[in-house]
Amino acid sequence: MKSKLRIGFVGVGGMGQCAHLRNYATLNDLCEVVAIAEPRKETARHVAGRYEIPGVYADAAEMLKKEKLNAIVASQPFTRHGVLIPELLAAKIPIFIEKPLSSTIESGEKILRCLKKSGTWIMVGYHKRSDPAAMFAKSAIDKLKKSGEIGKLKYIRVLMPSGDWISNGFFDLINKDEYLKNLPGEPAPSDMDSKNYSKYVSFVNYYIHQVNLIRYLIGEKYDVTYADPNNILLVGKTAGSVTVSLEMSPYSTTLDWQESALVCFEKGWVKLELPSPLRINTPGKAEIFKDSGNGKMPETIIPQFPWVHAMRQQAVNFISAVNGEIPPMCDAQEALEDLKVARQYLKLLTGK
Repeated sequence: MKSKLRIGFVGVGGMGQCAHLRNYATLNDLCEVVAIAEPRKETARHVAGRYEIPGVYADAAEMLKKEKLNAIVASQPFTRHGVLIPELLAAKIPIFIEKPLSSTIESGEKILRCLKKSGTWIMVGYHKRSDPAAMFAKSAIDKLKKSGEIGKLKYIRVLMPSGDWISNGFFDLINKDEYLKNLPGEPAPSDMDSKNYSKYVSFVNYYIHQVNLIRYLIGEKYDVTYADPNNILLVGKTAGSVTVSLEMSPYSTTLDWQESALVCFEKGWVKLELPSPLRINTPGKAEIFKDSGNGKMPETIIPQFPWVHAMRQQAVNFISAVNGEIPPMCDAQEALEDLKVARQYLKLLTGK
């Protein structure tokens, strides 16, 4: 039998616990969480007790020195990635990080240089790629592009209104200490002043998932061609002339999450609806419509998915990637593209 992976966690804050550790700790047949590195002593002690984790360390360096690990899950603020990840890469084992790769293109490129020297890889936590409905939609879109049965791919629209992204997902959060402040972070970019950098980080924080989802679904890079001054609409175009649109909070909800994607071909479409990020045991929904004409009856396909949420499937996908069974769902090189798209958007929005 294949031995279980030994996984160490760097950080067990809100997302570290409720988006990640909760899932890895219950994948008992695939892995063991053998250690956590968390400087908040009481929180670390209680979290280790709940999940029966034997190794508890104040920092990642101590954990890596004393533990024999197969992989690392590092759930940290992305503004710290450029400082922390090069240190973790010294272990030369696969690393999972939260989205995005970093807060700036420069820091992202630094991470890639360190990554190349390390000989390992990073999977960036774009969990929407691991939603069962999104994985189905991606496969269906690829097949429709290849077959041409409903014509050429023409358009993708992603809608992400602000709403209840937590969906009571922090119900079991252990938080026994104050969060640490003034931790070392990435340097500000050389091509932005503080005001524009703040706008850039805000856009990245709220919408980088959707920037990434567009490229995942259609399988093509794109450039931003228009930035709405009202901060509602981003428009882009691929080299293959597919029109891209991202609608950013044209409205908001309080007790709901209404994120969706519509991928249009000449004679049909694929729709995707995604649940809130921390909703558990709930996959998204997908639908395919085909109307190829020539006397053939139009058809609608609505598949049923297992009760698996994206964060849990993402953990399974990372473990599978560590075992060499699949490639990482989004590696660091591809994740850098998201930061470049965000920078294009900001330049069009501000002129700087």
